Amino acid sequence: MSSLPGVLRVGDLEVSVSISDRRKSVRLTVERNASVTAVAPPHVSRSELVKIVEAKRSWLYGKLAERRELGEARPVREYVAGEGFPYLGRSYRLRIAEPGREVRLIHGRLELGRGGGARELVRWYCRVGEPWLKRRIGPWASRMGLEVTGLRVQPLGYRWGSCSRDGRINIHWATMQLPPTLIDYVLVHELAHLRQRDHGDDFWRLVERTMPGYEHRRERLRRLGPDLWMPEKDDGGCAT
Repeated sequence: MSSLPGVLRVGDLEVSVSISDRRKSVRLTVERNASVTAVAPPHVSRSELVKIVEAKRSWLYGKLAERRELGEARPVREYVAGEGFPYLGRSYRLRIAEPGREVRLIHGRLELGRGGGARELVRWYCRVGEPWLKRRIGPWASRMGLEVTGLRVQPLGYRWGSCSRDGRINIHWATMQLPPTLIDYVLVHELAHLRQRDHGDDFWRLVERTMPGYEHRRERLRRLGPDLWMPEKDDGGCAT
């Protein structure tokens, strides 16, 4: 393994390779800057690592797409009267209220307490998003013959959503800025992962059966993603 270069090229993928005596198997990671890294134990050969990367190619492409969609430079927004913030595909202007006022959407304006900012807005997206998404995901889950055991809205870094094997779904709070038809695509995508963990052919066939013509929604999501508002640090959390 020591003869491996620092960068391993497998098709159009570039993988930065490092060796760790503490690893018993290869760990592939798509980093926040959309680079791919591999940490491998010393006994793994170059040919073995190539096979591992090739086997994970679909998964890597999917993660790279997520990083690029959510990771591009975004328009800067200020927390002042008249600034626009998207919700369900529409832009709502801020109205500044007295300090300490909880964010709310009222009379076509998004009301924010004076001195409030990103943290308060993120909490609002989470608060309104969870019941909305729970209602929205039900019919899709029924159509796919799947059971959702829980749904949470929270910061997820560069992912639109995630799921666990026990049927729990997590959705990025920024998804609530999208038009409902694109939110549906995110939900179907995560539901499909409950049955197919990777982005292989079976996964996309399931998405197609559930949502014919999904490619148009996926492409529109790719285009709209960089225009959504996200604070510089997506770590404000959704706790009240």
